[in-house]
Amino acid sequence: MPTAIAVTGADLALPPQDERTLPATVLADLDRQPLEESVAAFQALLDAHGHVVVVHSSAVPPAVEQRLHTVRSLLESDRIALFRPDLPPLAVAVLARQLRQLASCDLGPGVLASAARLLTHYLHAGALLGSVARLDRVPVTLTSHARSWVPGSQFAVLAHPQPQLVRAAPGVTLPGPEFGTWMLVGRGQLPPDWVTGTLVPSWRAQGLRETDAPAESAVWWGTPRLVEFCAYLADLSVLYQLVTSVRQGTCHWCGMDVIGDRCVFCSATPPPPEGTAQPAHPAGPARAVPPARPVRELTAGGG
Repeated sequence: MPTAIAVTGADLALPPQDERTLPATVLADLDRQPLEESVAAFQALLDAHGHVVVVHSSAVPPAVEQRLHTVRSLLESDRIALFRPDLPPLAVAVLARQLRQLASCDLGPGVLASAARLLTHYLHAGALLGSVARLDRVPVTLTSHARSWVPGSQFAVLAHPQPQLVRAAPGVTLPGPEFGTWMLVGRGQLPPDWVTGTLVPSWRAQGLRETDAPAESAVWWGTPRLVEFCAYLADLSVLYQLVTSVRQGTCHWCGMDVIGDRCVFCSATPPPPEGTAQPAHPAGPARAVPPARPVRELTAGGG
C-alpha cells in the first residue's frame, strides 16, 4: 500500500518520469469546496494508502493552506504530512514527482516524507523574467529594478540553491549543478531561447523536457512574463541510493522511521541529550482537540 503523494493543483502533477512513477493525487479547489468534502477526501486517502504526503508551493492561496491545516487538525492524524519547500512552483512539481518515483520503492512513509527535504538540495531552480520589479524572493539591486523598466530587458534568476540574478544575454549564464541532471522548462509568456540555447548547454543537461509553467509561478516570481526552469535528478536508482545512504532514525514521539532531525508527520524533533535540563512539564507535539459538531472552519483567530 504505497504512500499517497498529493499536490494542490493539476499543473503540479507532472507526467511520469518513468514506468514506475506513481500517479499524483490532485487536491483541487480545496479553498472552494465545503469543508466536509475535504475531510472526506482525506479520510478516503488515508483508508486507501495509510499515509499522505502533501507537497505544495508557498505561492498557494492562503485559503488552501488554511484548509490543509484545518483538515489535518480535524482528523487528528499524524498520518498526513504537509511539506511546503522554499522552492519555485515548477521545482515543487519536480520534487513531488521524485517522491512519486520513490513511493514505488520499499521506503516507509516517514523516510519517504523526510526524503523531500534531502532531495531539495539536488535541485537547481530559476527563471528567465521580463521584469524583476515585483520580485521579492531573490535579492534585487536598485540597478536591476531600474533596468526592468527598459523595454526588452530580460533577467536570468537562480532561486535555489544559491540566489543569483544576472541580465540575460548570449554567453551569460548561471552557476549550475556539478552532477548530471535533466532539465525541465516551464513555458510562460517569454520565448525560451535563452534557456534552451544558452543555459541548457552550459549546464550540460542530459535531457530536456518542456511543460507549461504552473499557474502559481506568476505569483511566486511576480510576473507572468517568464520561462521557468529546474535541473533535477531523473534516475530512480540514483534517487533511491541517495535516500537509503542517509542514516535513519526513529521518531521518539510517533515511532516512525525517519531521516533528518524532524519528523514530517508529527513535527517532533529529537529530545535533548541526557543530562540536559528539561522543562518542568515536557510536552510532545500539540494534538488537536476534537471539534464540536457541526464542523466549522478553523481561522487564524481561532473562531
